[in-house]
Amino acid sequence: MKRVTLSFDNGPTPGVTDAVLEHLERAGILTTFFVIGQKLRDPAALALARAAHAAGHWIGNHTLTHSTPLGERLEAEFAQTEIGGAQALIGALAHPDRLFRPYGGGGLVGRHLLSPAARDYLLENRYCTALWTSVPGDWRDPEGWVERCVSDVGMQQWSVVVLHDIAGACLDRLPELLDRLNGLGVEWRQDFPQEVILTRGGDALDPCEEFVALG
Repeated sequence: MKRVTLSFDNGPTPGVTDAVLEHLERAGILTTFFVIGQKLRDPAALALARAAHAAGHWIGNHTLTHSTPLGERLEAEFAQTEIGGAQALIGALAHPDRLFRPYGGGGLVGRHLLSPAARDYLLENRYCTALWTSVPGDWRDPEGWVERCVSDVGMQQWSVVVLHDIAGACLDRLPELLDRLNGLGVEWRQDFPQEVILTRGGDALDPCEEFVALG
Protein backbone atom coordinates (compact mmCIF):
# COMPACT_ATOMS: atom_id res chain seq x y z
CA MET A 1 0.00 0.00 0.00
CA LYS A 2 1.32 3.43 -0.95
CA ARG A 3 1.65 5.97 1.84
CA VAL A 4 1.04 9.69 1.40
CA THR A 5 1.90 12.52 3.76
CA LEU A 6 0.14 15.64 2.52
CA SER A 7 1.47 19.08 3.44
CA PHE A 8 0.63 22.66 2.57
CA ASP A 9 3.14 25.50 2.27
CA ASN A 10 3.01 29.31 2.11
CA GLY A 11 -0.25 30.03 3.97
CA PRO A 12 -2.36 30.73 5.84
CA THR A 13 -4.43 32.55 3.22
CA PRO A 14 -7.93 33.82 4.07
CA GLY A 15 -10.42 32.55 1.51
CA VAL A 16 -8.18 29.59 0.62
CA THR A 17 -6.91 27.87 3.77
CA ASP A 18 -10.40 27.80 5.27
CA ALA A 19 -11.74 25.99 2.17
CA VAL A 20 -8.76 23.60 2.19
CA LEU A 21 -9.57 22.77 5.81
CA GLU A 22 -13.15 21.96 4.85
CA HIS A 23 -12.02 19.57 2.11
CA LEU A 24 -9.59 17.85 4.47
CA GLU A 25 -12.21 17.49 7.18
CA ARG A 26 -14.65 16.00 4.70
CA ALA A 27 -12.00 13.50 3.59
CA GLY A 28 -10.81 12.72 7.13
CA ILE A 29 -7.19 13.63 6.35
CA LEU A 30 -4.75 15.27 8.76
CA THR A 31 -1.79 17.20 7.36
CA THR A 32 0.90 19.73 8.22
CA PHE A 33 0.64 23.41 7.33
CA PHE A 34 4.10 24.94 6.95
CA VAL A 35 3.27 28.60 7.44
CA ILE A 36 5.10 31.77 6.47
CA GLY A 37 5.66 33.49 9.78
CA GLN A 38 4.95 37.07 8.75
CA LYS A 39 1.50 36.08 7.49
CA LEU A 40 0.49 35.35 11.08
CA ARG A 41 0.63 39.08 11.80
CA ASP A 42 -2.70 39.25 9.98
CA PRO A 43 -5.40 38.34 12.54
CA ALA A 44 -7.45 36.54 9.89
CA ALA A 45 -4.51 34.37 8.90
CA LEU A 46 -3.64 33.67 12.52
CA ALA A 47 -7.24 32.59 13.12
CA LEU A 48 -6.90 30.09 10.27
CA ALA A 49 -3.69 28.67 11.74
CA ARG A 50 -5.49 28.28 15.06
CA ALA A 51 -8.41 26.57 13.33
CA ALA A 52 -6.06 24.16 11.58
CA HIS A 53 -4.32 23.38 14.85
CA ALA A 54 -7.64 22.85 16.64
CA ALA A 55 -8.71 20.42 13.91
CA GLY A 56 -5.62 18.27 14.56
CA HIS A 57 -3.36 19.48 11.78
CA TRP A 58 0.27 20.18 12.60
CA ILE A 59 1.71 23.67 12.24
CA GLY A 60 5.26 23.93 10.93
CA ASN A 61 7.68 26.78 10.25
CA HIS A 62 8.36 27.77 6.62
CA THR A 63 10.57 30.80 7.42
CA LEU A 64 9.56 34.31 8.35
CA THR A 65 9.52 35.95 4.91
CA HIS A 66 9.92 33.15 2.32
CA SER A 67 12.17 35.54 0.40
CA THR A 68 15.61 33.97 -0.02
CA PRO A 69 16.78 30.36 0.45
CA LEU A 70 18.81 30.15 3.63
CA GLY A 71 21.82 28.74 1.82
CA GLU A 72 22.08 31.88 -0.30
CA ARG A 73 22.60 34.10 2.76
CA LEU A 74 25.42 32.84 4.95
CA GLU A 75 25.16 35.33 7.81
CA ALA A 76 23.95 33.87 11.11
CA GLU A 77 21.60 36.79 11.80
CA PHE A 78 19.59 36.04 8.66
CA ALA A 79 19.11 32.40 9.64
CA GLN A 80 18.14 33.30 13.18
CA THR A 81 15.61 35.89 12.01
CA GLU A 82 14.04 33.70 9.33
CA ILE A 83 13.70 30.63 11.54
CA GLY A 84 13.39 32.06 15.04
CA GLY A 85 11.23 35.00 14.00
CA ALA A 86 8.70 32.70 12.38
CA GLN A 87 8.73 30.33 15.35
CA ALA A 88 8.00 33.20 17.73
CA LEU A 89 4.91 34.11 15.71
CA ILE A 90 3.76 30.49 15.58
CA GLY A 91 4.08 30.34 19.35
CA ALA A 92 1.86 27.82 21.12
CA LEU A 93 0.60 26.45 17.80
CA ALA A 94 3.98 24.83 17.13
CA HIS A 95 4.30 21.06 16.96
CA PRO A 96 6.34 19.65 19.88
CA ASP A 97 9.04 18.57 17.40
CA ARG A 98 9.40 22.16 16.16
CA LEU A 99 8.74 21.26 12.53
CA PHE A 100 10.65 23.31 9.97
CA ARG A 101 10.70 23.26 6.18
CA PRO A 102 13.28 25.36 4.32
CA TYR A 103 12.38 27.52 1.35
CA GLY A 104 13.48 25.76 -1.82
CA GLY A 105 12.60 28.31 -4.48
CA GLY A 106 10.11 26.34 -6.56
CA GLY A 107 10.52 23.02 -4.79
CA LEU A 108 14.18 22.60 -5.73
CA VAL A 109 16.56 20.71 -3.46
CA GLY A 110 20.27 21.27 -3.07
CA ARG A 111 22.85 23.14 -1.05
CA HIS A 112 20.86 26.36 -1.35
CA LEU A 113 18.39 25.08 1.26
CA LEU A 114 20.52 25.71 4.35
CA SER A 115 23.53 27.75 5.34
CA PRO A 116 25.98 26.40 7.93
CA ALA A 117 24.54 28.96 10.37
CA ALA A 118 20.99 27.78 9.64
CA ARG A 119 21.96 24.16 10.19
CA ASP A 120 23.63 25.03 13.48
CA TYR A 121 20.62 27.06 14.60
CA LEU A 122 18.25 24.20 13.78
CA LEU A 123 20.41 21.76 15.72
CA GLU A 124 20.91 24.03 18.71
CA ASN A 125 17.18 24.68 18.99
CA ARG A 126 16.19 21.07 18.30
CA TYR A 127 14.09 21.59 15.19
CA CYS A 128 12.83 18.72 13.06
CA THR A 129 13.66 19.72 9.47
CA ALA A 130 11.45 17.99 6.90
CA LEU A 131 11.89 18.04 3.13
CA TRP A 132 9.59 16.55 0.48
CA THR A 133 9.45 14.00 -2.34
CA SER A 134 6.72 15.46 -4.58
CA VAL A 135 6.15 19.07 -5.62
CA PRO A 136 3.60 18.72 -8.43
CA GLY A 137 3.49 22.46 -9.15
CA ASP A 138 -0.09 23.34 -8.24
CA TRP A 139 0.72 27.08 -8.31
CA ARG A 140 2.27 27.08 -11.79
CA ASP A 141 0.55 24.30 -13.76
CA PRO A 142 -3.21 24.16 -13.15
CA GLU A 143 -3.69 21.67 -15.99
CA GLY A 144 -1.01 19.16 -15.10
CA TRP A 145 -0.35 19.15 -11.38
CA VAL A 146 -2.96 16.57 -10.35
CA GLU A 147 -1.72 14.02 -12.87
CA ARG A 148 1.87 14.71 -11.87
CA CYS A 149 1.06 14.18 -8.20
CA VAL A 150 -0.76 10.90 -8.89
CA SER A 151 2.22 9.75 -10.94
CA ASP A 152 4.66 10.66 -8.16
CA VAL A 153 2.61 8.70 -5.63
CA GLY A 154 2.52 5.70 -7.93
CA MET A 155 6.32 5.65 -8.20
CA GLN A 156 7.13 6.03 -4.49
CA GLN A 157 6.42 3.87 -1.49
CA TRP A 158 5.91 6.90 0.78
CA SER A 159 5.30 10.29 -0.81
CA VAL A 160 5.61 13.61 0.99
CA VAL A 161 3.51 15.91 -1.17
CA VAL A 162 3.80 19.71 -1.11
CA LEU A 163 0.73 21.70 -2.13
CA HIS A 164 0.12 25.39 -1.49
CA ASP A 165 -2.78 27.04 0.34
CA ILE A 166 -2.43 30.27 -1.62
CA ALA A 167 -4.59 31.87 -4.28
CA GLY A 168 -4.42 30.22 -7.69
CA ALA A 169 -2.88 26.96 -6.49
CA CYS A 170 -4.39 23.67 -5.31
CA LEU A 171 -7.82 24.66 -4.04
CA ASP A 172 -9.99 24.19 -7.13
CA ARG A 173 -8.74 20.68 -7.85
CA LEU A 174 -7.94 19.45 -4.34
CA PRO A 175 -11.11 17.29 -4.10
CA GLU A 176 -10.20 15.68 -7.43
CA LEU A 177 -6.71 14.83 -6.18
CA LEU A 178 -8.01 13.37 -2.93
CA ASP A 179 -10.57 11.26 -4.79
CA ARG A 180 -7.96 9.93 -7.21
CA LEU A 181 -5.52 9.02 -4.47
CA ASN A 182 -8.27 7.39 -2.43
CA GLY A 183 -9.10 5.41 -5.55
CA LEU A 184 -5.55 4.06 -5.47
CA GLY A 185 -6.13 2.90 -1.90
CA VAL A 186 -3.36 5.01 -0.37
CA GLU A 187 -2.72 5.15 3.35
CA TRP A 188 -2.83 8.75 4.50
CA ARG A 189 -0.14 9.58 7.06
CA GLN A 190 0.49 12.70 9.07
CA ASP A 191 4.06 11.82 10.05
CA PHE A 192 7.14 12.00 7.83
CA PRO A 193 9.38 9.19 6.62
CA GLN A 194 12.91 9.15 7.94
CA GLU A 195 14.43 9.80 4.51
CA VAL A 196 13.09 13.38 4.31
CA ILE A 197 14.27 14.37 7.81
CA LEU A 198 17.51 16.38 7.98
CA THR A 199 17.60 17.33 11.67
CA ARG A 200 15.71 16.04 14.68
CA GLY A 201 16.12 16.54 18.43
CA GLY A 202 19.51 18.21 18.08
CA ASP A 203 20.96 15.59 15.73
CA ALA A 204 21.90 15.99 12.08
CA LEU A 205 20.72 12.99 10.10
CA ASP A 206 21.98 11.67 6.78
CA PRO A 207 21.95 13.29 4.27
CA CYS A 208 21.74 16.68 6.02
CA GLU A 209 25.15 17.92 4.86
CA GLU A 210 24.14 17.48 1.21
CA PHE A 211 21.71 20.39 1.67
CA VAL A 212 24.08 22.81 3.44
CA ALA A 213 25.88 25.53 1.49
CA LEU A 214 29.67 25.42 1.49
CA GLY A 215 30.80 28.24 3.74
